[in-house]
Amino acid sequence: MNKTAEKQALIDKIVEAIQDVKGEDVMIFDLSKIENSVAETFIICSGNSNTQVSALAGSVEKKVRNDLKDRPWHVEGTENSMWVLVDYVTVVVHIFQKEVRAYYDIEELWGDAEITKIESEY
Repeated sequence: MNKTAEKQALIDKIVEAIQDVKGEDVMIFDLSKIENSVAETFIICSGNSNTQVSALAGSVEKKVRNDLKDRPWHVEGTENSMWVLVDYVTVVVHIFQKEVRAYYDIEELWGDAEITKIESEY
């Protein structure tokens, strides 16, 4: 599998894991054309409580580990689960509680990225 296909498989698996736990407002930011960006892709979603945010992060890690045999390079924010970051180097997942996401307004920050909004299945 080439790098592009590997990255797409990772993105698809992460989105699937988020949907399994009913993550909301899922957006994929393609940052590959942005100079000096910290990753090629951001996946951002929201949860309604620290319990759901924690469950979303757990679901992402477990599904990617089980299905793709990949582990994150770095995870942070699990102490309070207000904003959990799961870093797979080329793809970084940001899982927010709604009010924290609104406060940081990360969509505006990366507004020049190519953004794909994932429609909820529920």
